[in-house]
Amino acid sequence: MGLTKGKFIVFEGIDGCGKSTQMKMLGKYLAAQGREVLLTREPTESPFGATLRSCLTGRIRTDEHTIAAMFAADRLDHIFQEENGLLAKLNRGVTVLCDRYILSSLAYNGGFVREEWVRQLNAPALAALCPDLTLFIDASPEECMRRVLRRGETERYETTEKLTRIRSRYFQLFDSMPEMHVSVVASMENKEDTQAQLRALADALFASGGNGHA
Repeated sequence: MGLTKGKFIVFEGIDGCGKSTQMKMLGKYLAAQGREVLLTREPTESPFGATLRSCLTGRIRTDEHTIAAMFAADRLDHIFQEENGLLAKLNRGVTVLCDRYILSSLAYNGGFVREEWVRQLNAPALAALCPDLTLFIDASPEECMRRVLRRGETERYETTEKLTRIRSRYFQLFDSMPEMHVSVVASMENKEDTQAQLRALADALFASGGNGHA
């Protein structure tokens, strides 16, 4: 019998929604079931990702077109690295939880430069790998900004006006991209209540055998 492919679960949401915390909690839950789990993120920890994070924090000044192209390059490297790329891990049976993926590029970059160009940049990634499940953690832009400001430093897209625009773009994308397999989960005051919904969706994915990869 061949090795069963791992599941690819993506977490999406506007800055400050709590997705990173929820992803870590779900990772521990799945690992406790005996699954091999990898937690990763975009921008990645690669040199591509490090440069990109410097652009997002303003340490490197650049324009939206450059940032969109850098996200696409970082993503392709993330997918295709021979030993530790997403495809290599999934093919070895590892379940991968990823903080941001293609929808982030379309919602963030596509809101500030021509969307069709961003789609073209990400077409190779989309052809190579689609999520089995995308978990969109939904919270109001106002609440998200309160959380971001408590953190201290703000990044490129972290204003209430920009987050409102980005959240709206996410919802426009969901209907047009069924291959992303999006489930919207409200970010509740009690983290455990939010997590319970995420666990139920993940359990259902594994029970059904999942949607498979593109």
